[in-house]
Amino acid sequence: MSRTTPLSRTTPLSRTAPKSRTTLKRSLLALPAAALLALVPTTASAYPNPGTVTGATTIHDPSMVRTSGGRYLLYGTGGGLSYRTSTDRIAFSSGADAFSTKPGWWASYNTEAWAPDISYHGGKYLMYYAVSKFGYNTSAIGLAGSTTGLPGSWTDYGIVYTSTTSSDYNAIDPNLFVDDDGKWWLSFGSWWTGIKMIRIDPATGKQYAGNTTRYSLASRPTGTKAVEAPFIVKRNGYYYLFASYDTCCAGTSSTYKVKVGRATSITGPYYDKNGVAMMNNGGTLVLESHGSIIGPGGQSIMKDSDGDLIVYHYYDGNDNGTPKLGINLLNWSSGWPVAY
Repeated sequence: MSRTTPLSRTTPLSRTAPKSRTTLKRSLLALPAAALLALVPTTASAYPNPGTVTGATTIHDPSMVRTSGGRYLLYGTGGGLSYRTSTDRIAFSSGADAFSTKPGWWASYNTEAWAPDISYHGGKYLMYYAVSKFGYNTSAIGLAGSTTGLPGSWTDYGIVYTSTTSSDYNAIDPNLFVDDDGKWWLSFGSWWTGIKMIRIDPATGKQYAGNTTRYSLASRPTGTKAVEAPFIVKRNGYYYLFASYDTCCAGTSSTYKVKVGRATSITGPYYDKNGVAMMNNGGTLVLESHGSIIGPGGQSIMKDSDGDLIVYHYYDGNDNGTPKLGINLLNWSSGWPVAY
């Protein structure tokens, strides 16, 4: 999440009409409950309301995976690296913080971590996360691993990348992307000169010594510098960069929104639907405020059995601006992600 104003996951559900009411009934019964809820129209807005979720849904910056057994593991920002879990993608319960003991090196930056990014590679869950002096770019990205992904099971591997007050970037909001060719990449950043990327060594989870270039992916060179929380996926031959724009974490005054651009190379350049470069304030809207759904952002993308999900937080205008979990499916049929 941000959080630092500088001071200076497959084919979407078919919409084809079934041949009969019996076929329709059978098709619907075959869908997960969460997918059925997503098909119910909930708003006349250009943007959908979040699918129904219940239980422990107060969260920022959610990142979610599904285990081989079908359980959803979700981590996010909230008094630390907060844990949520579900068996049906609707009812979520909470658990302990990811770390039972905070790594000692955090003290140089902050006493809490935020914006976790959880994924599964090589028989292990990996979690990149950020610690930062709030409002400054004295920040670091850390890495931890676990064989189960459960709270208290994480082994911290230390610092991956840092920034200081003399840097023109901010080392927060990490996202790991593993390409088809086996190369690992980590995008990160907020404000200052925008979203950055480095190459990662799969053997260590840290920067690859053979390529220490820090690539620039998205920026707002004029006006507000507010772009952060990158997340990259590859679909239909394109790399898609999702990012959060504008003001987070201000309750019902938040102006957060999710935008996307695409590129033919992982390192860019990324352009929006109108051909505007993301390095020049480009970005096609995916979600923004509508009705009581205020400031959606802090997003991650997850490939599930019924299609790609966009998982995010928003502020509930009907509940005093409480930050809540939002989940929607994405339709890629136009070549651009459309939430529904």
